[in-house]
Amino acid sequence: MIQTGFVAALDLGTSKIKGVVGRMNENNVISVLACETVPSKQCIRRGVVYNVEETGANVKKLISMLENVIGRNIAKVYVSVAGQSLHTIPYRTYRQLSSSGIVTENVINQLNDEAQKFKPDLSRKYAIADVEYYVDRKPEKNPVGITCSMVEAEYQMLVGRPNLVANIEKGIVERANVRIAGYIVGAQASAAISLNDDEKELGCVFIDFGAGTTTVSIYKGGVLRRTVVIPFGGKTITRDICELNFTETDAEQYKIKFGKAVDGSDNSLFSPFSSKSDIDLVELNKVIRMRLDEITANIKEQIRLSGYEGQLGAGIVITGGASQLKNLDLYLKEKFNMPVRKASAKKSFVNNAPEIANDPSFTQVLGLLLFGTEDCEVVEVEPEGEEPESQTKSSKNLFGKQSHRNEGIKTPKKSKTDKNNKGIKTTLGGFFSSMFSEEEDE
Repeated sequence: MIQTGFVAALDLGTSKIKGVVGRMNENNVISVLACETVPSKQCIRRGVVYNVEETGANVKKLISMLENVIGRNIAKVYVSVAGQSLHTIPYRTYRQLSSSGIVTENVINQLNDEAQKFKPDLSRKYAIADVEYYVDRKPEKNPVGITCSMVEAEYQMLVGRPNLVANIEKGIVERANVRIAGYIVGAQASAAISLNDDEKELGCVFIDFGAGTTTVSIYKGGVLRRTVVIPFGGKTITRDICELNFTETDAEQYKIKFGKAVDGSDNSLFSPFSSKSDIDLVELNKVIRMRLDEITANIKEQIRLSGYEGQLGAGIVITGGASQLKNLDLYLKEKFNMPVRKASAKKSFVNNAPEIANDPSFTQVLGLLLFGTEDCEVVEVEPEGEEPESQTKSSKNLFGKQSHRNEGIKTPKKSKTDKNNKGIKTTLGGFFSSMFSEEEDE
């Protein structure tokens, strides 16, 4: 019997737009049915849609490629949300009980409903990442059934610019003619599929190195404590290398093939990509490290601002396409004096396509599938009077999962069915004062 139904997701990256189609089995494991990529070609900048027309054309092409592989039509997709304005803010609420009151499911639901209705000033809420409960001001993971006089809940809201998704809708819905099943914060998807419970509990710095941005998320006690987006990434390093008089294409090739975050060698090598003069690899790596030093300084500041400096026992976990820079883990270990782990999608989540699951550049797009709750397949309309079986399944939520997108409180639960050498700034003060400015493209 041919299986029907799947989840489709798009990761709108600064360098590439990635699309994946997958299905979750009864053991909560994803089977990848198709995975394709197309170059962004400057239509996405720092994770935000910049050119609507080009984005629409690229997405339309990508959807067609995916449909050709699976032999079925895609009606809607889940889409990643990114951008340097994304960050966490805490929201705290409480319920006063009688002196011998008992915390019930109804009380917790009231707290959750209040959090769902919360609207931050000058921002839009894109997800509720985590929640921590307190009974009589003492932390408690499972407060239901406990006697107390007051129960409190502190939620970590992922918020960003109100119009962050406006151009996504124009590009995908209006130009590519594909509906959006839901928006999922990219950093949350990456963490869900690559971090383990021990790392979240002991405390870690989860760094998603992208082409346009670097997203830093800090976990402690099993809860997300802080997320912030630094507007520098792998493409920034490439542009820095361009200052050595190379085209962007050559600079990217040099970074990938010969660039190292830690390198003590002193050689020169003739460019195999063009007729340009020899490049000093020491100078190349010096440029790379200058930008890394700036990114690292910003990460250190975010750890300090989180209030968990010196308390992150699991160290640093890195993922994302730009995390593949040679010796980046050694560089970070030296800079932070903390253990560093390279991460991609955990094997317990993906049962096939190892070349994709083991590639950190696909961590985010695979993570999006964990949040998918709707069947994304086009439903064939049958003659009047007959209710098509596939349509009935779709209306009842194909995978039977509780939705974690946008309004989810925790990371996905398991279900039973079916992520310059010239002009480099050295002062952090101006950077942090404008980190969440409205200007996102350049």
